[in-house]
Amino acid sequence: MNKLIAKTLIASSLAVSALTPVYATEKNREPMKAVGQYVDDSTITAKVKAKHAEDKMVSAMRVEVETKQGVVVLSGEAKTEGEIQRAEVLAKQVEGVKSVSNMIELKPKS
Repeated sequence: MNKLIAKTLIASSLAVSALTPVYATEKNREPMKAVGQYVDDSTITAKVKAKHAEDKMVSAMRVEVETKQGVVVLSGEAKTEGEIQRAEVLAKQVEGVKSVSNMIELKPKS
């Protein structure tokens, strides 16, 4: 089941990146982000989400992942400090990740 979730996350992220055009906001300015970089960031995000989905310690449903120019930002909630650290370790293992900003909040079961 986890592999199916991971594959679905990767496929949906890649589909969105392929269908979302990136345009310059002004005639004389460079595009806000090169299309290649957008695809790379989307691929990194999908791979990090897939690693989280496959891992038994990290809740892929509670941890959000965003990538901008190779910098991964993790946010959301975790039940333990170990889950927070594990989510970061997994993100750093993905090829193309330059750094990880871990903003996950600890929300233990009450």
